[in-house]
Amino acid sequence: MFQLRHLKLTSLKGVAGFGFDLVRGTKTLDLVNAGFPSGKYLFTGVVDGRNIWANDLVVSLNTLKSLEDKLGKAGQRDQIMRDEAFFFSNAAAHSSRKFSPRVTNENVQKAAASLKGSDHRRATNVSARLDSQQRKLGLPVLPTTTIGSFPQTMDLRRVRREFKAKKISEDDYVKSIKEEINKVVKLQEELDIDVLVHGEPERNDMVEYFGEQLSGFAFTVNGWVQSYGSRCVKPPIIYGDVSRPKAMTVFWSSMAQSMTKRPMKGMLTGPVTILNWSFVRNDQPRSETCYQIVLAIKDEVEDLERAGITVIQIDEAALREGLPLRKSEQASYLEWVVHSFRITNCSVEDTTQIHTHMCYSNFNDIIHSIINMDADVITIKNSRSDEKLLSVFREGVKYGAGIGPGVYDIHSPRIPSTEEIADRINKMLAVLETNILWVNPDCGLKTRKYTEVKPALSNMVAVAKLLRTQLARAK
Repeated sequence: MFQLRHLKLTSLKGVAGFGFDLVRGTKTLDLVNAGFPSGKYLFTGVVDGRNIWANDLVVSLNTLKSLEDKLGKAGQRDQIMRDEAFFFSNAAAHSSRKFSPRVTNENVQKAAASLKGSDHRRATNVSARLDSQQRKLGLPVLPTTTIGSFPQTMDLRRVRREFKAKKISEDDYVKSIKEEINKVVKLQEELDIDVLVHGEPERNDMVEYFGEQLSGFAFTVNGWVQSYGSRCVKPPIIYGDVSRPKAMTVFWSSMAQSMTKRPMKGMLTGPVTILNWSFVRNDQPRSETCYQIVLAIKDEVEDLERAGITVIQIDEAALREGLPLRKSEQASYLEWVVHSFRITNCSVEDTTQIHTHMCYSNFNDIIHSIINMDADVITIKNSRSDEKLLSVFREGVKYGAGIGPGVYDIHSPRIPSTEEIADRINKMLAVLETNILWVNPDCGLKTRKYTEVKPALSNMVAVAKLLRTQLARAK
């Protein structure tokens, strides 16, 4: 099929030349070698312009050499070969990277390789786990929660900036962040939210924050890329084997839990999202790098559980985003990313509730993979899709874990009315069981203002309480 498409494309009249990606298009070189029309130009993309790594001239030259017999002499290759100093300098740099102790950690490689031999599922099915968790947590029907972050004010950003520049002491920094966490906890209690978050005031970005605490990561000062709208991020660079020198979130999560008797979610970014939102090393398969990140997140999950955190959220916002465009490659990707998520929490107790959050994507085509992740609760973006997510449940897909399709859009400053939120929840109740439905916003509240967040969450909680009363009467 690919060969027929290739021949049809390259036989187009009026087109003098064709450019092909021979780096990401792993099958394209075979197609070109199998047949390319004479009299037309071939532009060969042999340098990966999508990453930050120095090009490997040996690989590029070998690719060009493989085309010579079919298409004639590659003049640029001869020119490069004549610049021996440049060629050997490039080869030396790649050799140095390959054998650098900063890049290679044999213990990490062995531990990651050992993960491939097991399914890594929790011992008990999700229905039994939810029963155990409910006995411990005592949550109401339609429990309310938020996704993780609360507004990042100018003052908060200033505190982090001054601490990073060493203009304030660590004690002053911790005091300021503690005050912010306490404010967020008190606000959630006043709103009567059921499962709380600490608001993530200490975090600059959901990927950068974790990368800064993991070995094998490097960062730029001004390497900004657009995320959405006017929001930009600085993707980490994964240059070597990944490990976790010490706990990353336990201090703040434990502090937040000490401020309330309500369940406090431990907040982690999942391994697949860290991978997909980074510049990833190109000297090994992405799946191997992901398994290394998995081990670090698994250790963090276990430390949070030991610290008494009973609800742990492992965000996989970018899981769907990394799905290959070629359908032939999608099953393999979904297999290792779903496996990666399961590994992070396979050892926790039945009473520890594992949440995940997904956004930015259409999920209906991977719903069975989402089910296979085996999370206890998934909160998922919904309001901006005109409830398209719900269509998969109308079509008969059975979902037995907890699920919280977002009831309002956090990307807008608009405050949703109680009628609007009630309408959305009632549509969910038409296709989902009452005992698995959660009530939450679409995503984190980092980019919103408190003048928007307070009334929006107040309306959300009010609707949840009203519907609980109505459901109780209906019984």
